[in-house]
Amino acid sequence: MTSELVPYLCVADARTAIDWYVDVLGADVVYDPIVMPDARVGHVELAIDGARWMMADPFPEMGVEPPSADRGTAVSLHVTVPDVDGLCAAVTAAGTTLDRGPEDSPPAGRVAVFRDPFGHRWFLNQPVPGVTQA
Repeated sequence: MTSELVPYLCVADARTAIDWYVDVLGADVVYDPIVMPDARVGHVELAIDGARWMMADPFPEMGVEPPSADRGTAVSLHVTVPDVDGLCAAVTAAGTTLDRGPEDSPPAGRVAVFRDPFGHRWFLNQPVPGVTQA
């Protein structure tokens, strides 16, 4: 058995976030939203080329809140993609500013960093063929 670490994100508006991740990042909804009796999304799962994450609306009564816009992020989501430049073009076309790149960063490959509209920091990586990633 191999362990797997899957991020579970909280966003201020899960329905809007689902649309953004699908439309901009090309994500697939791999587990349809579970809508709670109060209409909040309690759980949904998305993936980019098989890299999966879970997500929900805020549940402050359980200590689950989205990132605060007035401070930095404690966690970055690192995802390997086949075309960093193409994905960055989609991200910037959607009105999101890149924090870094896209740029070549040997030996990692082609990289870029941005914070999505929901406060989560993404690190995109397109490895160099033939270079082993750590």
